Amino acid sequence: MATKFIVSRYNSETDAKPYFQDFFLDIPKGATLLDCLNLIKWQQDGTLTFRMSCRSAICGSCAMRVNGHARLACKTQAVDVVMDGAVKIEPLGNMKTIKDLAVDLEPFWASLEKIKPWLQPDEGEHYEKERLQSHDDQMKIDHASTCILCASCFSDCNALEVDSKFLGPATLAKGQRFVYDTRDAETESRLDYLSRLHGMWDCTHCAECSTRCPTDAKPLDRIKELRTAAMVHGFTNNNGARHVLGFRESVGGFKGIGGGGLLNENYLPVRSVGFNLDGIFSLIPVGFRMFIRRKNPSLIPHMIEKIGEVRKMFRRFDEYRKE
Repeated sequence: MATKFIVSRYNSETDAKPYFQDFFLDIPKGATLLDCLNLIKWQQDGTLTFRMSCRSAICGSCAMRVNGHARLACKTQAVDVVMDGAVKIEPLGNMKTIKDLAVDLEPFWASLEKIKPWLQPDEGEHYEKERLQSHDDQMKIDHASTCILCASCFSDCNALEVDSKFLGPATLAKGQRFVYDTRDAETESRLDYLSRLHGMWDCTHCAECSTRCPTDAKPLDRIKELRTAAMVHGFTNNNGARHVLGFRESVGGFKGIGGGGLLNENYLPVRSVGFNLDGIFSLIPVGFRMFIRRKNPSLIPHMIEKIGEVRKMFRRFDEYRKE
C-alpha cells in the first residue's frame, strides 16, 4: 500500500504562502526518508527542492521537519515516521523558506560567527610542536565536537521563536567547545560575551535542542556547562547568574538570607535584576498584574517538603566546593 507524503511546497519568488502537496509512494525495504524524497523527485516531480549531500549523517544538509520535528532525512528510516499511513514533511523552523524544503541558513551562520568558532591560542607563546591534550581534557569538549551544524536544534528552539537575537543552541554548544579547550587563550572574553543578553542565560531549558540533535552534541548539556564555567570565572553580573545565586541563597540559606530550605519568591526577582532602581522598577508592571490577579506570592516564604534533606544537600555541596 502506498504511503502518502504530505510535502510543503513554496517558491519565494512566485508564491504568496506555502501549501501542501500530496505524493504517494510504496516505500522500498530499508529506504530512508531521503531515499523516498529522491524517488519522488526523480519519478513524480522534478521541481521538488531540498538539500542533500553525504547521505551518511555527516554533513547535516538534509535536515528538515518530519511530523513537526527536525530530523536528518538520511538518518531516518521512512517506515519509522509513517503515522496513519502518512508522513508530513516541512522545512526547518526559525528560518525563512527559499523553496520547498530549502531554507535560508544565513541567520544560523551569522549567529555562529559571532562567537569566533575557531581556536585562539596565546599569541605571546611560540610553539615548536603540536600541542597535545590529555584524554580527560579532550573528553570535556568531545560531545560538542560531534556537532555537524545541521541546524536541527536551531529550527526547534523555543527561545528563538520569541527572540530572534538569541544565539541559539548550536552556537552556544560551539562556545562550550572552545571555552573548555585548554589550548584556547580567550576563555575570559568568550565567557564575557556568552554571558550577555541573548546568550547562555536566555535558554529556557525546553530541551528540544538535545532531543532533536542527531549526534551526541546535546546542546542543553553544553549550555549548562557554559553556565558553570561562567559562575566559576566570576561572570555573575547578569540576571541569569544572579537568579541562580538568589535561588541558592534563598533555598540554601546562605549569608543569612532566606530561611534555608525556603523559597523566598519575593526576594528572588529582586536579586535577579540586581539591587538597583532600574531593575526594581522593571518589576513593577509584572508585580502589579500579579497583584490584580491575586497571583502575588506570600510575604512569608512557604515551607517546602523534606526541608531537612534540602538543607543537608546544600551543606554538603558547599563543603564540596571548598575542597
